[in-house]
Amino acid sequence: MARTRTLLAMGVTARELNRARKAGEIVRPRQGLYALPTTSPQEFHAAAHGGVPAATTAARLHGLWVLDENTIHVWMGAEGRQLAACADCCLHWSAGQPETGSLPSIPRTLLQIAQCRSEESFFAALESALRQRLLSGEDLRRLRSELPARLRWLLDFARDDADSGLESIVRHRLHRIGIDVRTQILIHETGRVDLLIGDRLLIEIDGKQNHDGRAERHKDLMRDALSAMWGYETLRFDFAMIMYDWALVEHAIVAKIAAGAHMWP
Repeated sequence: MARTRTLLAMGVTARELNRARKAGEIVRPRQGLYALPTTSPQEFHAAAHGGVPAATTAARLHGLWVLDENTIHVWMGAEGRQLAACADCCLHWSAGQPETGSLPSIPRTLLQIAQCRSEESFFAALESALRQRLLSGEDLRRLRSELPARLRWLLDFARDDADSGLESIVRHRLHRIGIDVRTQILIHETGRVDLLIGDRLLIEIDGKQNHDGRAERHKDLMRDALSAMWGYETLRFDFAMIMYDWALVEHAIVAKIAAGAHMWP
């Protein structure tokens, strides 16, 4: 994206801009600002309202794992000015100056998520950033200093090997009820499993994008059978169960632990 005055200063004429816009070579999110047609709808929407993508909207554009939501988060800066009304926006007026056409940094994006989303949403995005090696030591120090005190423990609890945000959410929820797990454990012929409770209770998490179709279902059944051959118990949950029927998931896990299924006989 570029402001009209910047383009004019570079020698582009108003006539050339008008011709390019009519030809569809550039688009105009708002008066005085131009963008390429390849600009994401979220960036275009944010620019039209005077800001840049923020929080979970920015996180998704950064490639972080976040839950789907219809709200578009827009960072206006401390002294920004909303240029249009928006019923589907969540405006962030936090300090700083948004740079037109750019996303907020990963640390700032995570801090914005911490301000407006749930603890587990922040945690899932944090572990996603750690897995992709997107946070430096300095970034982590900044998060520790600027996060609300109630969330700082998550920086110590977070790992960099979470296979998905769903795995992060399950581990976080189980920890909250006093159940600690090990992650990405290599089990004999089975391969790496998502979570291990105690000695032998495996928790496998099927993401909605990665477990459709007969081939994936067959692969999962083979993994469960191989694990059983070595004496492991497997509980397998999908996206819908974790996000919309967590009570059932929790009760199933607690029941297995109560029966001693997590320990070797």
